[in-house]
Amino acid sequence: MLTDEYEELRKTVEAFAREVVAPVIGDFYEREEFPYDIVRQMGAMGLFGLPIPEEYGGMGGDYFALCLALEELARVDSSVAITLEAAVSLGAMPVYRFGSPEQRRTWLPKLASGEMLGAFGLTEPGGGSDVPGGMRTTAVLDGDEWVINGTKSFITNSGTDITGVVGVAALTGLTGEREISTILVPSGTPGFTVSKKYSKVGWNASDTRELSFTDCRVPAVNLLGERGRGYAQFLRTLDEGRVAIAALGVGLAQGCVDECLKYVRDRKAFGHPIGHYQAIQFKIADMEARAHTARLAYYHAAQKMLAGEPFKKEAAIAKLVSSNAAMDNSRDATQVFGGYGFMNEFPVGRFYRDAKVLEIGEGTSEVQRMLIARQLGLGDL
Repeated sequence: MLTDEYEELRKTVEAFAREVVAPVIGDFYEREEFPYDIVRQMGAMGLFGLPIPEEYGGMGGDYFALCLALEELARVDSSVAITLEAAVSLGAMPVYRFGSPEQRRTWLPKLASGEMLGAFGLTEPGGGSDVPGGMRTTAVLDGDEWVINGTKSFITNSGTDITGVVGVAALTGLTGEREISTILVPSGTPGFTVSKKYSKVGWNASDTRELSFTDCRVPAVNLLGERGRGYAQFLRTLDEGRVAIAALGVGLAQGCVDECLKYVRDRKAFGHPIGHYQAIQFKIADMEARAHTARLAYYHAAQKMLAGEPFKKEAAIAKLVSSNAAMDNSRDATQVFGGYGFMNEFPVGRFYRDAKVLEIGEGTSEVQRMLIARQLGLGDL
């Protein structure tokens, strides 16, 4: 049972998703166009500042509030939801968690208002899940400036007209142990090049690009947190982000149920609405059970996180279960819709295309299983 405050937020975002996002997002998706006006309205609602304190221009809420908003948006469209998730979890939260007072004052008000989007430059073309071993981007301190060289791939929100800053993970110790630090690089910095957007299978109305850095210089004070703590920051960021991605996956899974319930009442075959037939009823019942179970998993992970308790295992479970639910539900929903499920004009077609990346981004399903096993003490056997 949600508190009155959480329920009011959920209903507000639900109405926004149904009334503002749903009628237009299909066209943005087809054109592979970023929905600036929708993002602007989300900013006016305060969604980008939900877990940011009021002193920095946020709403003074918590991470669970963000998760509720992500679930409701993803019930209608995942491109809009991932834009919010990445902007807050990967863009703003590292600045809030690890930034200096000056960095917080500089960046958080605009990030919390949605006037500016932030991004997190972590993944590299040859790195994948092996982040420390695969990292090749370097940052060398030259006087009072960092000189950055390297390439980042699959970076969300990195090339929009309102992208303002990217946190770049880089090797700052080039001998001995691989020292990783995070450095804030403002958009438009000389030597910082944003490639054209990827042609993607899904999330087509979101912004995803490759970034390159060639002798890119930023002030030494742009170091985020302590030098050499970039990998630890990244682990904390991804643990929180997995709870948020799990909420997004639950939203997609529930959206599949929503669309099927409408369709099976209207679509007739052999003299009855197809919802009359037990084969369809059982399929939708399984879909609802998956969404419900995954929701409980991310609620539990969020509860532990907000209580200050260890939640790495619970976050990994939530991410694994919700991505499975999203993939299974979108496949079943497409089957329920038959030929119409294969058409882009119907939401379930988009849902099917959007679901797969949830088993890959912010830690693959295989990585989640590794994390769960390690938390059970199996890693040292």
